[in-house]
Amino acid sequence: MSSKAIAEFIGTFILVFFGVGSAVLMGDLIGFQGIAFAFGLSIVAAAYGFGVISGAQLNPAVSLGFLASGRLTMGDFVTYCIAQILGAIAGAAVIYVIASGKADYSIAANGLGQNGFGEGYNGGYTMMSAFVFEFVATFLFVTVILGATQSDAPVGFGGLAIGLTLTGIHLVGIDVTGVSVNPARSIGPAIFAGGAALSQLWLFLLAPLAGGLLAGMLHGAGITRSPHAQPKGFR
Repeated sequence: MSSKAIAEFIGTFILVFFGVGSAVLMGDLIGFQGIAFAFGLSIVAAAYGFGVISGAQLNPAVSLGFLASGRLTMGDFVTYCIAQILGAIAGAAVIYVIASGKADYSIAANGLGQNGFGEGYNGGYTMMSAFVFEFVATFLFVTVILGATQSDAPVGFGGLAIGLTLTGIHLVGIDVTGVSVNPARSIGPAIFAGGAALSQLWLFLLAPLAGGLLAGMLHGAGITRSPHAQPKGFR
């Protein structure tokens, strides 16, 4: 396994362990705001820890954006996506093992931080609301990532800008979908939670990938890219 694949695996594991873990293990104590910051901080940690190796994309939608913009090869895209999904599954598995050690925990009753929509899930938002949120939020997220990692962006601040953006996205959307903007993050918990999490998983694959693709295409066309920028990873 390449160093890039290992970095993406561990980085995505960190994202799920911090983010999903905060929701499952501490959600009642820290609330939506605390969960939002846990997801954001996980990106900051992974970006500065692994960005120099793989770019710390940690997200198939982000990787698709980099591919569409011409800043990632098809070979790396496939490798990254596989590593990201496996990292998310591993992270969800560890959280499940930890949560199962609590006497009153049940995955059927308490869940595993899975994404969802509709009646019985958080605010009960419709499928259309969920799709629009995930598409728009992912588009904005990937646009920020591509911009913050341009060669002429302020040096050393990319990971912080991206982490804060993810925090803001969660502050807006946890009550809508639990916030995916990342197919790997959705796949990991859904595999263990089953039921509605699996049946609704298609939305958390399609909407983020579509948003990431559009962001990458606009960046590649120079619409959201500095005219003097050269491709560069997290710094």
